[in-house]
Amino acid sequence: MRKLKAIGVAICVCMASVHVAAAKGKYDGSVPLLCAPIEIIECGAEGDCVTATAEAVNIPQFFKIDVKKKMISATGESERKVAIKNLEHNNGKMIIHGGQGGRGWTMVISEESGKLSASVAGDQFGFLVFGACTPL
Repeated sequence: MRKLKAIGVAICVCMASVHVAAAKGKYDGSVPLLCAPIEIIECGAEGDCVTATAEAVNIPQFFKIDVKKKMISATGESERKVAIKNLEHNNGKMIIHGGQGGRGWTMVISEESGKLSASVAGDQFGFLVFGACTPL
């Protein structure tokens, strides 16, 4: 009987640790993520900043991040894609860098919550993007 209880406890501990490991890796890039910008702030070189919509600043309403393919792509009918140039994991955050069309960008995603912060810098303008991601 004791042996049966010990086996039961061992199985429960193993299943709990698998669940914790799976939850921890949800936003680390091990699976593709679907992300949505929620708040966007657009700033010009003169220091004037305004809240903007994704559509107004030509950012897709939803986009997919596929770390294994090193690609970020718009969803829906748009075929816009941008390559991930660099990716690192630091202090519970996934940090992604890239550039396209004379602009550079950096994205930080919390590996615990999926919350996203990003910056895009161009010639005399920039955007701050705050949003959220979910595993696909």
